[in-house]
Amino acid sequence: MKILRTRAASVSRQGLCTALLVASLTTAAVGASPASGAFGGDPSPGPDNPQRKPHGVPNLTLPDLVPRPGASGKPGSPAGRGDTPDGSTGIPVTALAAYKNAEKLAAERYPGCHIPWQLVAGIGKVESEHAASYGLRSDGTTERQILGPRLTGGQFAEIKDTDGGRWDGDAQYDRAVGPTQFIPSTWESYGVDGNGDGKADPNNIFDAAAGTARYLCAGNKDLRDPADLDRAILSYNNSREYVNAVLAWMRTYQSGQVGTTPDTGTGTGTSTGPTPPWSGPKPTPVPPVNGGGSGTGTTKPGTPSKPSKPSTPDKPTPDKPKPDNPSKPDKPGGGGDKPTPDKPKPPAVSRLDRVGDEQLTATAGETFAEQPAVRALTADGKAAPAGTRVTFEVVGLRTGARFEGDNRTATVTVDKDGKAVAPKLTAGDVPGDFTVRATVDGKGGAKITTDFAGTVKAVPAPRATSLERDGKGDLTAAPKSSFKEQIKLKALDKDKGKAAAGAMVTVTVLERDGKTPATTGPYFLDGGDTPQRRVTLVKTDENGYVTLPKLFTDEHAGTYILHLTTTDGAILDLELTVAAPATQSPAPATPSATPTKK
Repeated sequence: MKILRTRAASVSRQGLCTALLVASLTTAAVGASPASGAFGGDPSPGPDNPQRKPHGVPNLTLPDLVPRPGASGKPGSPAGRGDTPDGSTGIPVTALAAYKNAEKLAAERYPGCHIPWQLVAGIGKVESEHAASYGLRSDGTTERQILGPRLTGGQFAEIKDTDGGRWDGDAQYDRAVGPTQFIPSTWESYGVDGNGDGKADPNNIFDAAAGTARYLCAGNKDLRDPADLDRAILSYNNSREYVNAVLAWMRTYQSGQVGTTPDTGTGTGTSTGPTPPWSGPKPTPVPPVNGGGSGTGTTKPGTPSKPSKPSTPDKPTPDKPKPDNPSKPDKPGGGGDKPTPDKPKPPAVSRLDRVGDEQLTATAGETFAEQPAVRALTADGKAAPAGTRVTFEVVGLRTGARFEGDNRTATVTVDKDGKAVAPKLTAGDVPGDFTVRATVDGKGGAKITTDFAGTVKAVPAPRATSLERDGKGDLTAAPKSSFKEQIKLKALDKDKGKAAAGAMVTVTVLERDGKTPATTGPYFLDGGDTPQRRVTLVKTDENGYVTLPKLFTDEHAGTYILHLTTTDGAILDLELTVAAPATQSPAPATPSATPTKK
């Protein structure tokens, strides 16, 4: 007990020191600039960003589940390979301080992101077990550097050296570095000085956590939006299993099931402190039996057993234990003190496969032709048991897509083949992307998910394939005047046989040859006194009509061509005449007396 109290006091002092250190570091970091600009305005990581490519072996075991093979917890195991027992929700005090510091910095520099520290902690858990087995110190450094495998291709991505070996010590190929396993080139773009010491170091957990928050927030994401949250984690590691693991740990930490553990400070990979505190309910202690250990039995000691009846010598009979329930004797071979075995539970779902195309596409206002469908399977590849329920959810704040009945979610029971088909999906009126997520409960209540990418296309703009003049008035005017009639046009979509609303029409005054742009003659006045001989009109109205501005003439007479076009290829040419008014004809001459010779 004395040793435990000493260790507990050490942990308390360590936590206090770390808290005081973080308070000073946060104040310093707020005034300091990050490695390359502030959080706001960072470009979103593109699909070719090396960070999203396979760069290591993260620990994808979910909370409170049986450890996967290889998660031995032995000293010296690689980063992300189960360095602490799976299901452990303890976070080293310095790592926890770094995650909360990252949340605070992000809230100040990029308030629209709303990133919770628990998400950064989920990344840290999956990538390096919070650096717990690498000798994490209270200043955020580690006794041993955390390096992923050389990225030479094959099982992992091939990423040639980008930092000259500065961070990973390798001048030929890159390696992921630090507690959150940054690719060096990604760190160059998104690294942050999280502790205010004047440098951004991916090997320091304060800097690494702040850089992780910056990277996840890039592209003006709002991580309250499930679609943005999903895209952010996929940009860190483009794997659905990775997303599931990070989200599972994030939600576990958000539920309050998190305690602090001491920083190891030894680099041995072995915890040196007491069991981390647990915020949930404590188990009820069971009194010891006969003053012994902490057994679970409740039988009162001291009651002598009833002596057995002696058997007949010439017919030996083996002792038969008395069954607990005389009306239901035990089956042969079973002792009366053995409990009746429970009915075996049906096998748990371990996989959720998409059926059909993962891409769903429809035009705004229409119904999707494809219905999202999945097949739930157990570990041996068999169909999920009858009664298994799959929930489909439309994910994304900026979408009007809905299932039948204007619902965002729909729960479906699988058929005999383990298949579940979502109800029909309507596109809504808002163009854009969204996600349909299918979820089923797996072993231990773990959520197993798979996603469909949905796209709502905008309603196609009308195709103005034909132009007509509305009216047949004379298109003649005198010099230095104007045409009496304003020309009215109608745009038609000949393919659909109806008016083309919203079409753009361009008007150009040409010389008589119909090719050369005119520099004199008819013109428009477009908001000033400068003649304009080429204008783009406002869009046609809902009935396909548009009226040209008033058309003026200068002092030059002649014939001109008004050339009208649409972006869809419609062409209409109208002839314009500029001529002086006709004068009175002279009187005919007196005939000559001498006949004209023919």
